[in-house]
Amino acid sequence: MKLPAIFLILTGILLSGGCGAPPQERHTPESTFMADNHPVQESWNIDLVLTDGDMRKGNVRSSHGTEYQTEGKSIYYLDGGIAVEFFNNSGESSTIITADKAVIHENQDIEASGNVVARSGNTVLKTSFLKRTADDRKIRSNSHVTIANPKGTIRGTGFESDQSLKKYRIFKASGETPGQINR
Repeated sequence: MKLPAIFLILTGILLSGGCGAPPQERHTPESTFMADNHPVQESWNIDLVLTDGDMRKGNVRSSHGTEYQTEGKSIYYLDGGIAVEFFNNSGESSTIITADKAVIHENQDIEASGNVVARSGNTVLKTSFLKRTADDRKIRSNSHVTIANPKGTIRGTGFESDQSLKKYRIFKASGETPGQINR
């Protein structure tokens, strides 16, 4: 009777010793491991400030965003609705852009897409895509655009404007005016 009991105890010890998890490689917090196409950070309820030196140039708000790094440069992908407010040199709000999503590059260029609306004073621009370049503070689009103000509505494909939507060009344009055209 003692032999089967000892056999069972030894078998149990041998089997339980082999049931442990294999040792795993442990990454320390300082580890620089980052797989391709994975964000380095993800945030919700974002409020970014765009600056040039000490001067605030704009605010960006979004419900969700991810930051990716490619070749040492950060690119932010924002979604869930975005709002970008730009300021003139006096620090006053000059233009507000809303869209479904946006991409912000490290140089502060912004590409907005999906139900894009830009407002400045009484001027409203609607398009599916636009890009605001930081170096010249211009807004551009190759998509269909509609610009409405108290003087009328202009439509076209392709657009370029200053950031405050005061001086703009529309390529391949058509439009309406509430008054008569003098010939």
